[in-house]
Formats: sequence, C-alpha cells, structure tokens
Amino acid sequence: MAHRIGLAAPSSPASSGKPNILVIMSDEYNGDILSAAGNPVVKTPNLDALARNGVLFENAYCNSPLCVPSRLSFTSGKYISRTGAWNNSSWLPSDDYPSLPRLLDEAGYETVLCGKMHYDTTRRYGFEKDIGPGNESNKDGKDRRCNPAKLDEVKRYSKRFDEFRVGNEEDNGGMRFDKRVTRAATRYLENRKGADKPFFMLVGFLAPHYPLIIPEQYWKPYEGKVPMPEIPEGYLEALPTNYQVMRNMFKLEGVPDDLVKKGRELYYGYVTWHDKQVGKVLDALRKNDELNNTVIIYTSDHGENMGEHGLWWKNSGYDSSTRVPLIISWPERWRGDQRRLEACSLVDVVQTIAELAGVEPPSDWDGDSLVDWLDNPQAPWKDMAVSQYYAHCIASGINMIRMGKYKYVYHNTADADHPAEEELYDLSTDPQELNNLAGLPQYKQIKEDMFAALVEEVGENPEVTEMRCREEIAVGYNRNV
Repeated sequence: MAHRIGLAAPSSPASSGKPNILVIMSDEYNGDILSAAGNPVVKTPNLDALARNGVLFENAYCNSPLCVPSRLSFTSGKYISRTGAWNNSSWLPSDDYPSLPRLLDEAGYETVLCGKMHYDTTRRYGFEKDIGPGNESNKDGKDRRCNPAKLDEVKRYSKRFDEFRVGNEEDNGGMRFDKRVTRAATRYLENRKGADKPFFMLVGFLAPHYPLIIPEQYWKPYEGKVPMPEIPEGYLEALPTNYQVMRNMFKLEGVPDDLVKKGRELYYGYVTWHDKQVGKVLDALRKNDELNNTVIIYTSDHGENMGEHGLWWKNSGYDSSTRVPLIISWPERWRGDQRRLEACSLVDVVQTIAELAGVEPPSDWDGDSLVDWLDNPQAPWKDMAVSQYYAHCIASGINMIRMGKYKYVYHNTADADHPAEEELYDLSTDPQELNNLAGLPQYKQIKEDMFAALVEEVGENPEVTEMRCREEIAVGYNRNV
C-alpha cells in the first residue's frame, strides 16, 4: 500500500526570514504519468497531495532530455549550448563556476546534496554537504555523430528489454540507490529541528529510470490497464533522420508488442514505488515542523518515451521525453490546488529559487522567475520553453521550442546528403505529436517565427551550435581543470 502523508499540518517558521528550499528531482519521469495531471490509471498519492497544496505546472519542460546536460543546466541556470555540457560524459565547468547552490551558500543557506546529480567526482558546485549515495563518474567529454548512411542491420532488439521484468527491490540497482537516498534525506530533515540557518537541499532519485525491474505488488495493479502507444501505419518510416538513427543505434526495431505492454505497465508501477519514497521525505519534513516554511519543488531531469513514436528512454524533442512534472508548494505564500497551463522550463525554476532565496543571479543566466506568476495566475508570462539535445545516437543536434499551442523542432544539418529537417505540431489539436505540419505552406511563417525565437532565446543559430559541439566532443577535455 502506498505511503500517504498529509501536507496541511501547521508549522512554526524558521528563525531566519528566508524559507527553506527542498528540491526533489526524479530521473526519467514522463510528465503524463501523474494522477494529479489527469492520468486516470497511475497511482501517485503523495505527489497528488503535494499538488493539492501547491501549484502544478502542466507544461513544464526540461532544457535537455538527458541526465548530465539537464542537471548541469539546472545547476548553472543556463541552456546546455551555453555550458558546453553536451552529453553524459561531457565537459563540465570548473568547480568554482557560478552556480545556484554556490549563490545560496553565500547567502547563508546550508546547501545539501543527497543522491544523484551526475557531477564529476571532483565537482560539487557549492553544495557544502554531500549526504547519501552519489553516482558520479570521471568524464572525458568525447562523443561522435552517427552517419545515417552507415547504420548496422539490427538483428535483435536491445538487451535492455530483457530487464523489463518483475523482481525484488534488490534486483534493481536504482531501487537500492533510492532507498539509501530516502534514508539519508529523512535522517537529515528529522535532525534539523532548531537549526539556526535555512537549508537548500536537492534530493536526487534514480527512479523511474530504467531498468524496469519492480516487485510484483507494484506491477500487478497495472497489468492490462496501461494503454499502448498510438503509432499509425507508415509512421515510423517517415520519422526524421535523427529518430531513424536513434531507433537503429538503440536497437528499438522489432520490439514485440507484449514487451512494449509489459514495459509500460512496469514503468507505471515504478512511478508508484517512487511516489512512496517521495512521501517518506515529505513526511520527515512535516514531523520537523518546517513544512509551511519550506518551498517544495518536485520535478525531473527529463521524461521517458515509453514506446511513443517508436522510441524508448529519452533523447527526443517529443513531449514524452522533454515534458516533466513540476509542482511548487509553499503553503505560507500560495494556496494549493492551483494549475498553470502555459509553457515554462527548468531554467525558469532556477531563477525562481534565486528570487525566493533573496539572491541576485548572474546577468548571463537564462530563464525567468516564476514568482510573479505563482503569486498571481493572471500575471503575464512568456509561455515558452526550449530544450536541446546534442548527445549520443543522433546524426545532428535537436532543438525544440514550445510557444503557445505550437511546438517547433529543428534538426541540424547532418551532412551534405542529410540537410536540416523540421517538425511543427499544433498541440491543441494533436497532443500526441503525430501530424507534422512543417511541410505545409500555410505554416511557413509560423516556422520562421519560431526558428527566429529559438535563435534569439539561446543566442546562437543552431547550425553554429552544431559545429561548435562537434569540435568539442571530438577533442574531449581535461576533467581535472
């Protein structure tokens, strides 16, 4: 049975005038798989309770659908094309880089990292306390582009699908990791009573990231209840070159329907398991009487395709990969059970944290604070989000911009034989992103306007970004710098 908490308990304010800030970041969590967001199948009682006492952002996006780039963007307050964090073994800025945790540390916060943030072993970016397990690795920064004209024949789908199965918690390294994260986070929160300074704590979970090995008690409630992805006849053959390459490199061709079905059911069950861990962390905060003086932010580094568009894992510009859950709660300031429908992204969350903490962010940070919009649902908001993918298993970089009801995706030029490709979707009539409008002449001006907005927002033509990225990933970097 899921662990449930009540989030409306009264609390005493901290001695400091600043609120505590608790960020809970999951990994590979598709923003659709949340009961509070309208999913009728999944059970997420603790996240639902948080949403009832907070503001749910229904169209929040990560700034890169991959772990390290997304997390470095969140740490630095910048788009990945401005940090050089291209991939999971990417170049990382030096440890003294102006970062969100460092700014809060200098402002008098106790800065605490608990769990996954995917930094290099030599970097903490201003987190003064490092508790619980970590998953850092030494990185060389090297990568390569795939040649779409030289793809290997896929004789069998990926062995990753062999780990779509029922098992116990000890069979799943992610679950073992997350139980340690939960224990460390709850211990820290329970022992903080009477502390003389506010905390900024980031709790990084691995769930619901692959492998999808979960106990039967979490899978069984979803058996036969999770709908299959909609893939029209001929759709996969018409995918942009990057996704054709991705399907080949990840060995996603020929995956049996029963494995797709089982994987989606297991993913739902893993989400419910993860929700229980979140509940334990929030329960520890409630017991410490600091709930109402704590800004709680729940989100994920990126989504999970779950077989949508013939893709698994993340790495794409589709909503299944780029749209993430985002709930912000602070009972002392904002009434609960609110929703915001316009688009925003995680760099906006970084700006929001800085404003709530009373710190002035560097002038070159991206994003805009959500605070005015949180205070007043009628406040003007840009209704825009950008996400970039420049990592592995692609022929060229992928650039996504969401503005209002439209989403535009620009795939950079791969080579002379594979020019740039475009996608355009009207999400108000095509939320599954199955009808690409980019080739229709009546949408030419919308495409041009959105491309111009993309260039203006990131400060560079994506074709220039592509060349810069290729130069950097070919060379790698010295991680000790």
